[in-house]
Amino acid sequence: MACDYHIYGVRDTFLRKVITNLRSKRARKAVAKTTLVVGAAAIIVAAGIIAYLALPQAAKPQGGTSQNQSVTINGAGATFPYPLLSTMTVEYNKIHPNIRIGYQSIGSGGGIRQLTEKTVDFAASDAPLNAKQRQAASNTLHIPETIGSVVLAYNLPGVEKGLKITGPIIADIFLGKITKWNDPAIQNLNPDIKLPNNDIQVVHRSDGSGTTFIWTSYLSLVSPDWQSKVGSGTAVQWPAGLGSSGNEGVAGLVRGTQYTVGYVELAYALQNKMSYAFIQNKEGKFIEPTLGSTGAAVSSVAANLPRGDQRWENVSVLNAPGADSYPIASFSYLLVYKDLSTVPSMNSEKAKALVDFLWWVVHDGQNYSSKLQYVPLPQTVVTIDEQTINSITFNGQPLRSQ
Repeated sequence: MACDYHIYGVRDTFLRKVITNLRSKRARKAVAKTTLVVGAAAIIVAAGIIAYLALPQAAKPQGGTSQNQSVTINGAGATFPYPLLSTMTVEYNKIHPNIRIGYQSIGSGGGIRQLTEKTVDFAASDAPLNAKQRQAASNTLHIPETIGSVVLAYNLPGVEKGLKITGPIIADIFLGKITKWNDPAIQNLNPDIKLPNNDIQVVHRSDGSGTTFIWTSYLSLVSPDWQSKVGSGTAVQWPAGLGSSGNEGVAGLVRGTQYTVGYVELAYALQNKMSYAFIQNKEGKFIEPTLGSTGAAVSSVAANLPRGDQRWENVSVLNAPGADSYPIASFSYLLVYKDLSTVPSMNSEKAKALVDFLWWVVHDGQNYSSKLQYVPLPQTVVTIDEQTINSITFNGQPLRSQ
């Protein structure tokens, strides 16, 4: 088959004929004619370049991500906000089809590690960076993107949601000190329920997890025994139980195994139709985890939050005061470098696309929170996020118009 490529409008089959008959007079004339065509085309192209350069700056196409230019942004981290972040990325892609955002739900610890190694563009974590992590990933910004609650989920045949329990009792269960469902400490709080004489099978996270950080931080607040023997962190030495990876893994194991108990984010409990406990709060009331009770806890700290470039490890919504406050609530954070040029895979167009996405997350993206059982950010938090996002740069140059 004859080649169909064109070089300045001349078929290469014709060129081959020209070369074959180069010594003939007719061929020389053909070459001369072809040279004139090529030369004329070059003159036209050069004239076009000169005309473009002569245009005023305002008339030239401006930089940034065009509708035809595909940009891929990669993130990884917490499973706690995954249902919400997954929805946000899908909805954002509908508005900006040239922007693809990939997010791996690998746990907060994994996300922080990949951010530190600069193998992702952003990370998500339910635990703020501690001093060692901040040193390893210097100039990292905290951007609270949602608020959720962690629940004590259980699989107890015949017992729906609403089993009453206290923080110290939960700590004793996870310490292996309370081993039976009908232990007097649990039964006395639930006189209307006949609890079985079955062993309690504890399920916990096996991966580094912000959900674990929230859970163990709460147990450390309410149980001196837990604080002294286990403490808090994204990963701890568990005294008892079975481990499973991710909120998804814990939810699946508890849901599929009778007489188990574990901790998962509220959205996972609801999506998997799991039973969960009403936990006694600081005021002595047994509170169901809901958007309202989680929001009540957040309102107690929202007015005294740090800036995005400051320390967040002392920020806590756990065991918050207030009669209606659910005691195990927390922010979840997006983590990015203040100057995105430090990320090897980043360029100015990608950095601009990431900043635009972050801005959308803390504004329009919040519209998807409630339906997925996350608390939308209050305006006080949104204002802090706006200031933080506006401070992000690429090679020292701001990425958003102030």
